[in-house]
Amino acid sequence: MMKLIRNIFIPFCCLLLLLFYFLHIDSISNFFVKYIEKVPDIQVEPQNEYAKNENFLFVQKTDQFIPYSKQDIKNIFYSIVDNGWKEFTFYCPSEYTLCIDDIKEFSQDQDLLTHLNNFVHPYNGFSNVKTMISESGEITVYIDYFYDENTIEVINQKVEEIMKENLNNTMTTEEKIRVIHDYIINHTKYDVERNNESNSIYHSYIAYGPLIEGYATCNGYTDAMAIFLTKLGIPNFKVAMTPENETKEVGHVWNALYLNQEWLHLDLTWDDPVSTDGKDYLKHKYFLITTEELEKADSGEVVVTEHQFKRNIYLELKEKEN
Repeated sequence: MMKLIRNIFIPFCCLLLLLFYFLHIDSISNFFVKYIEKVPDIQVEPQNEYAKNENFLFVQKTDQFIPYSKQDIKNIFYSIVDNGWKEFTFYCPSEYTLCIDDIKEFSQDQDLLTHLNNFVHPYNGFSNVKTMISESGEITVYIDYFYDENTIEVINQKVEEIMKENLNNTMTTEEKIRVIHDYIINHTKYDVERNNESNSIYHSYIAYGPLIEGYATCNGYTDAMAIFLTKLGIPNFKVAMTPENETKEVGHVWNALYLNQEWLHLDLTWDDPVSTDGKDYLKHKYFLITTEELEKADSGEVVVTEHQFKRNIYLELKEKEN
C-alpha cells in the first residue's frame, strides 16, 4: 500500500512542480538570469531641482536605464546629466552584444557629448564626463559640473533681482526676452583676453561672468540667457558650432527658444559687438530670428561662418519646407 502511495505521490508532486514552473516561467527565468549574470538592481537617486525633463528630436529623457540601441545609450547619458547626478551605474544586457563597444564609441566622442550638454539646464552642464566600462557590462558614469552650489546661489539671487526690477506682468513674453537680452548686453563686455589668450581673471565662460563680473564670452552670454529663459518657462536649448577641422581655433554657442509655435535663434554675443572706437553698442540683428533669417543676417560684405550648426542634431531648427 505504501509503495502504491509513493508511486502516485511522486509523479503528482512532479506534475505540480512542472505546472508551477510553466505558470511562473518568466519570473523564474529572470531570477536565474540575474543570479547567473550577477546583475544587481540599478540604483536611481532623485533628480535635482534643475532637471528640465524635456524631450527633443535628437535626444529624449528616459527612466529606462537598460540600453538596447545607440539611441538608448544617448538617452541614458542625457538623462544622467539632466538629472544632475554626479555618479551613476547601469548595465549592458547580454542580448545587446554590441553594447560595450557602442558605449566606448559614444563616451569617446567629445563632439557629440558637447552637443548633448547643450540640451540641459546650464547648472547641470558638465565640464567633464568620465566613463568606466567593465567587460562584464557594468558602466559607471562620473560627472564634473561647471557650477557649484555657492556660484548657483549667487547667480540665482542676481537673476531674481533683475527680474523683479525689470519685468512686470503687463509685458508680453517677447518683451520680457528683449528686456533681459538688452540688460545682459548693457551690463556686459566681451572678454577679449580670454578669447585671445585662453586666460582671464573673469568667470566669463559661465553665467557668473556676465551677471556678476560684467564680462562674458559666448558661453557666458548663452548660459545667462538660458537661465532666464528657463525661469520664464520658455523651452530652450543652446546651439553650438564646433570647428569642422583642427585649423579653426574656437567654436561658437548661442540660444534657441520656442516662441509663438516656432523655434528661433537668439545670439547675444553678436548683438554685443566688440568696437574699435571704445563705445558700447546694442544690436537686435540676431534677436528672435528664424534659421532662414539667420542665414541672411550672416551674409553680405562680411560673411559670418560661426552659425553653421549641425542640422542632424539641432533638428528643431531646420528650415521650413516649401
